[in-house]
Amino acid sequence: MNTIQKVAIVTGAGQGLGLAIAQKLLSEGMNVAFVDVNERLLAEVQQSDLLTHFDSSKYMFLTVDVSDVLAIQASIHTIVESWGRVDVLVNNAGVRKETAIEDVTEEEWNLILSVNLGGTFFYSQAVLETMKKQQSGRIINISSFGGQAGPLSSGAHYCASKAGQLVLTKAFARSLADQGITVNAVAPAAIETPEMDNMDPTKLEKMQASIPVQRFGKAEEVADMVSYLASDAAGYITGSTFDINGGLLMR
Repeated sequence: MNTIQKVAIVTGAGQGLGLAIAQKLLSEGMNVAFVDVNERLLAEVQQSDLLTHFDSSKYMFLTVDVSDVLAIQASIHTIVESWGRVDVLVNNAGVRKETAIEDVTEEEWNLILSVNLGGTFFYSQAVLETMKKQQSGRIINISSFGGQAGPLSSGAHYCASKAGQLVLTKAFARSLADQGITVNAVAPAAIETPEMDNMDPTKLEKMQASIPVQRFGKAEEVADMVSYLASDAAGYITGSTFDINGGLLMR
């Protein structure tokens, strides 16, 4: 009996959470499309030793601006042409700003919403044709603590976009539940990623002290949760949000 070769797409896979998630799914035998708007980051991953023990036919790198619907559709066409299917979509690509409410411009607002929320919607929309044909699929949206509890260190526009992802998760989940497609969200907070390199050390120290488990999370911990939601074991879970925040938000 032939075993189906599962295919995953991870957006924002050039670094941080996206890279950890893509590596995890690849290590579990999936074919993985590493998608990112930053061609340099993708090139660095490709040239590093992170993927040396994987067959090069198991992964591809696609430079895609997730705020561009035509670019999204073109990427899906490339993936399906190459691998024939899409089993897992991880909507991780995002832009985070700490701009004060008074200083948010229309341009910055539109950028944040079009990437974080629009990218999630239109990438999810774009995989539906193939997932419906398969009568199976997993869509996993990487939201944030900020989308649940408001700003910890991020701007109001970022938090609004992440809250929107949680509602989209439920809307897609309800619409697709009878077609073998599940849709869930993961809401991390205070995870060690390159993003932290740009944050004020004093702010980071205060943030860590406020976390009940007294440490920052690891990207691999988020990847493990995504891996579970992408697996057959999670077939009865849809429309849910999974917190990975060290106890910052308990509900």
